[in-house]
Amino acid sequence: MTASTPLDALTMPLAGRHLIEASAGTGKTFTLAALYLRLILGHDPTDPDRSPMLPPEILVMTFTRDATKELRD
Repeated sequence: MTASTPLDALTMPLAGRHLIEASAGTGKTFTLAALYLRLILGHDPTDPDRSPMLPPEILVMTFTRDATKELRD
């Protein structure tokens, strides 16, 4: 995604690595949670044969303890 391309967590491809960088209060943690859920469910419109993943197979990194706690909850 480029700076001018809006991020859509429900349709973006799940393959590869993604960096979500934005100002406070813009929905970064919500977007991470949506992507995480899609990985667990195996929901990828760009790859209908994608298999669901288990939580230990997914690496999620956040900048703050609050975001980490929110994702854990």
